Amino acid sequence: MSKRDYYEILGISKDADQQEIKKAFRKLAKKYHPDLNPEDKGSEVKFKEVNEAYEVLSDEEKRRKYDQFGHAAFDQNQGYGGGGGSYQGFDDIFGDIFGDFFGGGSGRRRTGPKKGQDLKIRLNITFEEAAFGTKKEIKINRMESCSKCGGSGAEPGTSKKTCGTCHGSGSVRTVQNTPFGRFQNVSTCPECHGTGEIVEEPCSQCGGSGKEKKSRKITIEIPAGVDSGSIIPLRGEGNHGEKGAPSGDLYVYLNVKSHKIFERDGYDIWLEKKISYSTAALGNIIKVETLDGSVKYKIPAGTQTGTVFRLKNKGVQKLRGSGRGDQYVKVVVDIPRDLNKEQTEAIKNVAEKFGEKIEPQKKRIIDKVKDAFN
Repeated sequence: MSKRDYYEILGISKDADQQEIKKAFRKLAKKYHPDLNPEDKGSEVKFKEVNEAYEVLSDEEKRRKYDQFGHAAFDQNQGYGGGGGSYQGFDDIFGDIFGDFFGGGSGRRRTGPKKGQDLKIRLNITFEEAAFGTKKEIKINRMESCSKCGGSGAEPGTSKKTCGTCHGSGSVRTVQNTPFGRFQNVSTCPECHGTGEIVEEPCSQCGGSGKEKKSRKITIEIPAGVDSGSIIPLRGEGNHGEKGAPSGDLYVYLNVKSHKIFERDGYDIWLEKKISYSTAALGNIIKVETLDGSVKYKIPAGTQTGTVFRLKNKGVQKLRGSGRGDQYVKVVVDIPRDLNKEQTEAIKNVAEKFGEKIEPQKKRIIDKVKDAFN
């Protein structure tokens, strides 16, 4: 399968300068970064593709070879390219472009205490709670700093020692020689996991992890106007970070329960209202249910089934603005069933007044039985 053109991958022209290349890479790397698209495997492939294109086009020598020989310049079987020098590994490029945005910086992976992990929960709320806002108390389980060792992981009264693998830096650097130079990679130390220290006597309560699970109750404000799929971020309410690092965040995913009579469309709501045959024909004042309670509404004479009326500002409170949506009422004429003899004759008389002849219908057996009992 042929590889895509590097300029095409970054969406730039072949005469783009380094600033344009860097800008295009930053935009696409943020878009396809695996941490921001955990459920999308395709994003990971695109992210690697974007990174590969940037590695070549951001290096003037490699770009010159690519412009001259294409992808063959970097195919070891073709004999093109070669040439010493070294180039940045993924971590270095990532740090240069994004800085502290994803926790990196200065061209190397962040190896200090890690931020706590984010948490996610789902919360069901009623239709009315979403429309007007509410307060909710939620219960979460999260990892917090150990109450015995204070998060150090060491048994109180004991100390830590400097990691012999990374010598306290928290990271290890590996160098790999390739046909194009030396490839350097900085990664978290596997021995101390980036802390730079080794616990000699682990805490008896947390086993040296520095964390323990705690159950917490948190009261959250749900603003008016939210809908299913809305996310409320609670900063710092996730798992605690390593000593000296911030806690993660808690993300509350909302699910709004359906209503027995209302349907929502953005900030507007819809209601189907049945009216009698006589009300539709002659007009009348009826009661219409709204989120604020019943209101009176005048139905004009001659209203047809399917007619929609609007009740202004009777919808859902707008989330980021003033005012409310509207309520739309769809009228459905309720045709009467099981008419008695007197009612049937009355409707026939009305029909005749309008010049309409109603042909008598043969009664079903069940109707004859009903008449007999009546």
